[in-house]
Amino acid sequence: MRIPRGGRRPPPSLHHLLLLLAALCFAALKTAAAAPRTAGGTEEGGGGIASVTGGIMTWATWPPKCAWLPLRTSGKSHSYNLVSKYHKIWKDAISAKDISRKEPVGGVIALKESMKYFDADFFNDSKLREMENGAKEFNVPAFRENRRLVAIKDGGLHDPSVLVFKSSWSWSSKSKVKESEMFDYPQTSMPQRPSNDEDIAFMSIIELGELIRTKKITSRELTDVFLRRLKRYGTVLESVITYTEDLAYKQAKEADDLLEQGKYLGPLHGIPYGLKDIIAVPEYNTTWGSKTFKNQVIDMEAFVYKRLKSAGAVLVAKLVTGSLAYDDIWFGGRTRNPWNIEEFSTGSSAGPTASTSAGLVPFAIGSETAGSITYPAARCGVTALRPSFGTVARTGVMSLSESLDKLGPFCRSAADCAIVLDAIRGADAGDPSSREIALEDPFHVDITKLTVGYLDSAEMEVVKVLSAKGAKLVPFKLNYNVESVQSILNITMDVDMLAHFDNWQREGHDDDYEAQDQWPVELRRARLVPAVDYVQAQRARGRLIREVQESFTVDAFIGNATDWELVCLGNLVGLPIVVVPTGFKSIEHPPKGNTRRRTTVTTGIYAPPDHDHIALALAMAYQSVTDHHKQRPPIDAN
Repeated sequence: MRIPRGGRRPPPSLHHLLLLLAALCFAALKTAAAAPRTAGGTEEGGGGIASVTGGIMTWATWPPKCAWLPLRTSGKSHSYNLVSKYHKIWKDAISAKDISRKEPVGGVIALKESMKYFDADFFNDSKLREMENGAKEFNVPAFRENRRLVAIKDGGLHDPSVLVFKSSWSWSSKSKVKESEMFDYPQTSMPQRPSNDEDIAFMSIIELGELIRTKKITSRELTDVFLRRLKRYGTVLESVITYTEDLAYKQAKEADDLLEQGKYLGPLHGIPYGLKDIIAVPEYNTTWGSKTFKNQVIDMEAFVYKRLKSAGAVLVAKLVTGSLAYDDIWFGGRTRNPWNIEEFSTGSSAGPTASTSAGLVPFAIGSETAGSITYPAARCGVTALRPSFGTVARTGVMSLSESLDKLGPFCRSAADCAIVLDAIRGADAGDPSSREIALEDPFHVDITKLTVGYLDSAEMEVVKVLSAKGAKLVPFKLNYNVESVQSILNITMDVDMLAHFDNWQREGHDDDYEAQDQWPVELRRARLVPAVDYVQAQRARGRLIREVQESFTVDAFIGNATDWELVCLGNLVGLPIVVVPTGFKSIEHPPKGNTRRRTTVTTGIYAPPDHDHIALALAMAYQSVTDHHKQRPPIDAN
């Protein structure tokens, strides 16, 4: 899900920079036996680059504002030895004749040699050429923009990095985690058990929970219903990786037995669900959607799985994640949109979204680093919550980026999202970024006291409905001066991801990756991001956070859920968003005859960090008088 980047002023050729290093190495060896010298030149441009022709030192034009650094003439210090080693390596690769001709050394050759100093000399020429182009097109312009924002003034007194070290040992095994108060769930009228499976499959969590609590249906019967639907439609949508059938029936029996003993665990008691297959469950494969890891079993219980198990929920399937959580392509195919089978779901939380939309599970857990909840939810017409960063501990979950990854639910409604969030939120020792956030009860928020902004991209029906419900709606715009929002996210995510999959790349597994224009390209480019420019990106991110905070003059705002700039900004800042279905429109190129296939229309309700309850309350208010979220997709029907 990368938006094409606009044209930028091309940076200096990478091989010219590497040629400069080679020339410096030659100069270092010559000056080691003689007094340091400074090449003649003007005050503005001064100096030159040493080259050798027939044993005679000559000088090429030196870039402005550069000067020789003095080197020791005796004793051969550590610095001198290091420069000499570089010189020897470069001399073996690039002859003096190459330099004296003043012809550029081939970019691929130069880059190939330079990768030795990154301990990464394992790329073939075609990959190096792609990396060179990527560095010119993306890396260098991004580095320059971030340096312009935060690195003009030396000393680090302004724009500190958001990657702040915490020396507290509060995450030791002896520490106690503060218990949060549970939400006060609404009571529903006594529902009757539907006579057919499809009607059961599209009931809300609150309705299903009441059927179980009043013993009008058992967890075993519900598990039967959803496993049948998963096996019927899972292959059509390519949304299921592993059926956890034995575990599901075991957990369903435990839920039914507890109820017989008079013990009711709450609204998720006995409710089936699915997990995105980056979440570890013992004794079952956790494939990460990748052929490289398709037989992997991680013998640990992820925090979110433990939370749902303790709430009495029943795991029926590990659902599709795009390969290594990139997009909707995985080792078994590509996940489809239940509202239009000819379309793909988009986003790496493809399986949870499509399965929830199609009524294969009442809810599912997905994740987002950069759009993998918002994009597929919008495409498949599902209500979904991307929580504030740190709300749900990620222990036992494949990591892309420690400062961006978030877990969240896909559900039938915003009320269901609130119920699931209440069960899974919390801190854990395995995830130092997780926090106990004191969320207010979304079921008891008075929206008439809220001021809600709306962007130009907002669905106006939502604005009108919330206004009629008593909220104060005002035009709104986020004001910030950081122009590199998208590149900050890409630098952060890609470098973090490469740190987690360094060995995967070094061993050449990227050649086996399911979509060669995705992670393989981005992670090779990430090899060329210097540490200093990674930190500069985090400093620019810090400025963005402050500017957004200063301009956030409303309690929440409504806007497009899939605008790429807003997706990047929301993830960098940690904003929660509820994706809300708001209608449908005709598909392009419909099949002959009448068709039920539709393109879903959605909007996003955004709130400040740690105010998820505000976004949920507004979404619930909207859905209380609309029924877009209750519509059923045709799946494989015409």
